[in-house]
Amino acid sequence: RLRGGRAAHGAAMERGGDTGGWRLRATAAQRDRRQPPPREDGERGTGGKKRGGRRLLLPLPEARGAPLVLLYLLGLRALAQVSHRQLLSRPPAAAGPRDFSAHRARGYLDNITAIGPRTVGSPENEVLAVNYLLEQIRGIERESTDAHKISVDVQRPTGSFSIDFLGGFTSYYANITNVVVKLEPRSGAEHAVLSNCHFDSVPNTPGASDDAVSCAVMLEILNTLSKSSESLQHAVIFLFNGAEENILQASHGFITQHEWAKSIRAFINLEAAGVGGKELVFQTGPENPWLVQAYVVAAKHPFASVVAQEIFQSGIIPADTDFRIYRDFGNVPGIDLAFIENGYIYHTEYDTSDRILTDSIQRAGDNILAVLKYLATSEKLAKSFEYRHGNVVFFDILGLFVLAYPARVGTVMNYITAAVAFFYLSKKMLQPKPRGKSGNFKKKLLTAFSLTLTSWVCTLVAVLMVAMFVSIIGRALSWYTHFYVSVSLYGTAAAAKLILVHMLAKKFFYKNVNEQYLGDVFFDASLMIWSIALAVMTQMGLCSAFICTLWVAFPLLTKLMIHKEFSQKGATIKFIVMYMLGMFVPYLYMLYLSWTVFEMFTPVMGRSGSEIPPDMVLAGFIVIFTMILSSYFINFIYLVKSTKTTLVTLTTVFVVTLILVCSGIFFPYSSDAANPKPKRVFLQHTSRRFHDLDGNVVKSDSGIWINGFDYNGISHITPHVPEINDTIRTPCEEQAPFCGLPWILPVHFMFRKNWYLPAPEVLPRSPIRFKLLSKQLMPWNSVRLSFEVSGPSHMSLYVRPRAGSALSRWSLGDGMPVTSVGGDYFVFYSRGLQAAPWHFWVELTVPEKHSDGIVSLAIAAHYFFGEDQKSPQLYALLERFPNWTFSSGWSCTYDLFVF
Repeated sequence: RLRGGRAAHGAAMERGGDTGGWRLRATAAQRDRRQPPPREDGERGTGGKKRGGRRLLLPLPEARGAPLVLLYLLGLRALAQVSHRQLLSRPPAAAGPRDFSAHRARGYLDNITAIGPRTVGSPENEVLAVNYLLEQIRGIERESTDAHKISVDVQRPTGSFSIDFLGGFTSYYANITNVVVKLEPRSGAEHAVLSNCHFDSVPNTPGASDDAVSCAVMLEILNTLSKSSESLQHAVIFLFNGAEENILQASHGFITQHEWAKSIRAFINLEAAGVGGKELVFQTGPENPWLVQAYVVAAKHPFASVVAQEIFQSGIIPADTDFRIYRDFGNVPGIDLAFIENGYIYHTEYDTSDRILTDSIQRAGDNILAVLKYLATSEKLAKSFEYRHGNVVFFDILGLFVLAYPARVGTVMNYITAAVAFFYLSKKMLQPKPRGKSGNFKKKLLTAFSLTLTSWVCTLVAVLMVAMFVSIIGRALSWYTHFYVSVSLYGTAAAAKLILVHMLAKKFFYKNVNEQYLGDVFFDASLMIWSIALAVMTQMGLCSAFICTLWVAFPLLTKLMIHKEFSQKGATIKFIVMYMLGMFVPYLYMLYLSWTVFEMFTPVMGRSGSEIPPDMVLAGFIVIFTMILSSYFINFIYLVKSTKTTLVTLTTVFVVTLILVCSGIFFPYSSDAANPKPKRVFLQHTSRRFHDLDGNVVKSDSGIWINGFDYNGISHITPHVPEINDTIRTPCEEQAPFCGLPWILPVHFMFRKNWYLPAPEVLPRSPIRFKLLSKQLMPWNSVRLSFEVSGPSHMSLYVRPRAGSALSRWSLGDGMPVTSVGGDYFVFYSRGLQAAPWHFWVELTVPEKHSDGIVSLAIAAHYFFGEDQKSPQLYALLERFPNWTFSSGWSCTYDLFVF
C-alpha cells in the first residue's frame, strides 16, 4: 500500500487552491455594454476602432475559470499517483525455473528477520545469520547447472579508514564478517560485476528493509542464475556484508583486502531509506554513462532520477551507503538503489518483513536480475575504464521508461533552449513601440520580472515566519502524521501571499493596463526567469538543469503556437485547451517529482536532530514547489476578473489550520499498528569517570542519558515520564572532548538538546580495559603514546590535544588524523565475535613545558546486546514510554584520561 500520495496531493491542492475563486473576465459583448475606459500598453479597448473578427468566446459565469485549472491539476496529480502505484498493484506472475520468485525470496527474508536484531559482534549477526546464508548458498550450489561454478568465501577483515561523513571521523574494525559468493562460467572469468547487500542491522530492530530484503533478493537472484543453462561471459560476485550499519566497514574490508575485489569492474548496491515500495536509482557512476544505459535497457520497471543523485550527494540527507566505499577506495563505478517508501519506520522495531509487499520484492528482483544479467554478458564490462565519458542525465517518465543522455549533450541542449528563449524575448523587447501605445515592452517585461521575483521572496519570508512561529510555540511536526496539515498551513499561505502581491499590483500599479497585455507580459517574465535559471544551472554543471529545459521549451512552444490567442479578448476554448496541453508535460513531471521528494524528505524530518527546525525545511520545500507550479499561472491573476474569492478561501483555510495547529489538536506521532509514525528516542545508561594526570578519579557520576531524535526533544514525553524535563538538561563538560558524553558517532552538532537523569552505576560483566603501553620521545619535539584497549564490540575513542600540543600522526587510517566538527578527534571501533585487543598509537608535537599533560583521551564502551545491554533501571524506564515512541536503549561507560 503506497503512502506517498499525500505529497503530490498536497502539491496539486496548492495549485488547485490558487484557482478556487478565480472568475474569468466578461466576454467582449458584456464589456461593450459596460463601456470600460480605454487601456494602454496593449490592444485597444472594445470601444476602439480596431476590432477583430467575431470569435467563439467562452461565456463562463464568475468562478468557472478556477475549476478548469483545478481539474487540470487534479488530473495531473491523478496521473502521477497512478504512475507510482501501477507496478505495485499487479500481482506477481508465477515464477518459472528461470524467473525470479518473490515467494522464495520472501521465505529467505522471513528467516533472516526471525533471527532478530543482528548487531555487529553479536552471535545473531556473526553466527546465526552467517550460518543461515551459508546453508542456503550450499543448497543453491547443489541444484546449480553444469554451466556455472560457485565459489564461497567467509572473509573476516581488519582495517581502518577515515571518512568525511557526519563531520569527519576515523573508523577501525577488527574481525568483522563478509560472506562472498562468486558465480562464474565453468572455464572461469577474468572480470566480474558485484552485487552488494548487508545482513547486519542497527540495534533493537529486525532490519527487514535495511537490508535483509536485499540479501533475500540476492539469494534468489543467485538461485535463478545458477539454474540457468546459459553461461555468463563474466563472473557475478555476491557480497553479503556483515558490517554496513557500522558506517560502511565491511565493504571497505572487502574492496581493499579480498582477492576477488581486483576483478570487479562495476557494482550494484542494494540499500534502503524506507520500507518497501519502488526502489529508486539515486546514484550512478562516477561518470561511466554506459552503466546508466545498462539500467535503461535492462530494467523492467525503471525508477531513477539524477535529481535524487544530486540531492543525496549534496549532503542534505545525513546518510551514506557502501556506494561511497566502492567509489572512493575501489575506484569502481556502480549503481545505487534504495527503497524509499515509508521512511517513518526505517531503523525502528516496526521494520518487519510483513510490511514489505511481495510485489515490491518481485519488482526489485526483476530489475536487479535483469541488470546483473545484462552486465555479466556485456562487452563493455571488461573495458569499463575506457567508457568514462563524463556524467549522464537520467530520469524516468512516470515509471514507464528512462531517458538518459550524456551530460555534455544535455549542456548543448540546455544552452540551445536558453538561447532560443532569449532570442524570442530579445526580439519582442527590440520591437518598435506601436503607434498609439504608451510605454514599451522591455520596460514592462523587466517590471513584471522584478515583481514576480519580489512576490516569491515575500512569499518565502512570510511562510518561513509562520513556520518559525509554529516552531517557537512548540508545535513543530504537527504534519508528521497528518501531511495534509502542512499543505493546509504552508501551501495555502504560500498561494495566498503570491496572489495577494499580484492582486495589489494589478489594482494599484497596473490600474489602467489592458489585461490581455499583462497576461502576455507576465507569461514572458516567467519564461525569462526559467531561462536564466536554465543557463545558471547548466553553467554550474548540474544535471538537474533538464527540469528547467522542460519549463522553458514546452511553454515557449505553447506561446508560439497560440501567440495570437494571448491578445484576444476573453478566454477562447482554443486558448484554454492549447494552453493546458502545452503545459501538460512540465506540470505532470513536476508533480511526479514532488511526490518523490516529499516521500523521501518528510520522514527524514523525524530523525534529523534537535538543531534543524523541520517546519522551516518543509515549509521551504512547499514554497519552492508552489512557486514552480504557479510560475505559468501568475498571468491568469491578471487575466481573470477577480481573485478575491480565492484569496479569502485560502486565507480562511490558513487561519483555521493555524488555530488548530496552535491548539495542539494535530499530535505529531502515531502508534497505529498498520501505519505507525513513532517518535525516536535513544537512551544510554551511562557511568562516567574523569581522571587527572596522576590517574586519580576526580569526578564520577551515573545516569540515563537521553536524546530525542527530532526537534521536539522530550516535550511530548514529559507528561508520561515527569522526571524527564528541562531541569535535567545535560551540561557540557568543557574540559573533556565531545562535552564528556558517550557519543556512538560524532553527531553532537545535530543533537545539542539532551537530558541526563541520575541513575545507579553501570556495572558491566565485561568492562573495558584501557592501558598505556609505552611513551616514546620522537624527533622534532614529538611524543608517541601507545595503547591497548579491550572491551565490547562497539567503542568510541575521543582525542583532544591539550593547549600547545598538536596531534600530528597516528596508526589509524592513512596515518593523517582527521578532526571532527568542533576540533576534537573521533574514532569509531567495532569488532566481530572475537578479536585480539586493539593496539594503536598517537603522536603529538608538544611544547617544552607541559606540566598539565599533552592530551586528553576518552574511551566509551557501548553494550548493544547480551546480558550487559540493559540495566533494570533502563528496562523500567523504557516500559514507561508511550507506545507512539520507538525508544532504543543500551548501557555504556565513559572514561577520560590525561597523559
